[in-house]
Amino acid sequence: MSGAFLKVVSGSHQGLNVALNPNEPLIIGRKRGDLLLDDPLVSSTHAQLVPRDDGWVLQDLGSTNGTMVDGRLVREVVLKAGAEISIGQSRLVLFVGADDEPAPPERATMELAWLLDEELVEVRGSPERTGSAVDVIDQDLRLPPGLQATVEVVAGAADVGKVFRFQRGNVTIGRKAGEVPLNDTEVSRRHAVIEVFGREMIFLRDLGSTNGTYHNGRRVSVAGVRAGDTIGVGKTVLRLQVAR
Repeated sequence: MSGAFLKVVSGSHQGLNVALNPNEPLIIGRKRGDLLLDDPLVSSTHAQLVPRDDGWVLQDLGSTNGTMVDGRLVREVVLKAGAEISIGQSRLVLFVGADDEPAPPERATMELAWLLDEELVEVRGSPERTGSAVDVIDQDLRLPPGLQATVEVVAGAADVGKVFRFQRGNVTIGRKAGEVPLNDTEVSRRHAVIEVFGREMIFLRDLGSTNGTYHNGRRVSVAGVRAGDTIGVGKTVLRLQVAR
């Protein structure tokens, strides 16, 4: 559970990252605790996150207005990466570090490798386009015919509500750069890329960013993504939508 943190995506502390200690609980409240929320809907001691072998457990501490996870009122629940916690007027999202990242599915890895090879074969006849398969995809990847994809900024310190429509199959996310330019100082200039090979074959790849890239709250280097998934970069959270 190393590297886990809570990101406050709305409320009085929007944009705040709260590191979680894998050896100690984190108490959330209005008057007492480790994370204090100045909100009359939050109880003096409202809830706590407790580290256990099976992950982080959220426990409501008998609060007046309750604690919600992913839209459900809970008393105690084991949190998944990317879980959204609602306490009073604040929403918090759990992000976990790369140590907790599972190995990518073998089938997805094989398909990605095959597609990289196919893209490389297409351009080998052109002397001015050389380099690794990854370099080739960064230069140009066609969006599959009839497929429409967008990312919407759903949380963060800036850009909330902006929608970026894909015009090509490889879309770069960056700080005031790329196809998804974000006004977020914690986003690297070339932070991550989304590569679209088909509706069911979309990959998110970190580009060596300083603060990491998160898929559904889990830090990743490469991950397969689907419509409705979230992508976290810096203080910003985006949601992918795909239609035909």
